[in-house]
Amino acid sequence: MTSALVVIDVQESFRHRPTWAVVDNPGIAAHVRCLVDAARAAGDLVVWVLHAEPGSGTTFDPASGHVRVFAELDPAPGEPVLTKTSRNAFTTTNLAQLLTERGIRDLVICGIQTEQCCETTTRVAADLGYAVTFVTDATATFPIPHRDAPADRSVAELVADPRTLPAADVVARTEYALAGRFATIRRTADLAGAAVRG
Repeated sequence: MTSALVVIDVQESFRHRPTWAVVDNPGIAAHVRCLVDAARAAGDLVVWVLHAEPGSGTTFDPASGHVRVFAELDPAPGEPVLTKTSRNAFTTTNLAQLLTERGIRDLVICGIQTEQCCETTTRVAADLGYAVTFVTDATATFPIPHRDAPADRSVAELVADPRTLPAADVVARTEYALAGRFATIRRTADLAGAAVRG
């Protein structure tokens, strides 16, 4: 085993936020399931990472009950489930130690959000010497408000604002930034060898 699939923040916290209505990839669970099944079949390690913001009163506060993997993607016995409090999966967890102990040098990254925790983890992993594959269609993200937009706007106001960066543009920018520098960009079917259903 020299490869690991790292599933980042595919957690109920996101599905309990109003912005889930405008997520770019509502079927992300089916893509992740294909990658998880392929990794398990190959004997690769699957690592689940959750994001927590203790005491925040948000859906990322463990007290909310939403800091858990999507119900349809239950981790198998023995698969590590790590909880982070930073944007990348390394800084506030023992992920690097876990991978080093198992001799893993190749990572496959998927999860939520494309340009935040997934991209940041990819950049850190590349800097640490890992060969990273970024599976874009097994990530998901949301439109990004302009930096000067009020924080308390509704989802409808977010989408209607011409200054809002569409999710498709966010994804394209991430691919441009990562490809050939920090990661190889792939699709679920490239790695799972099967059509995604769901």
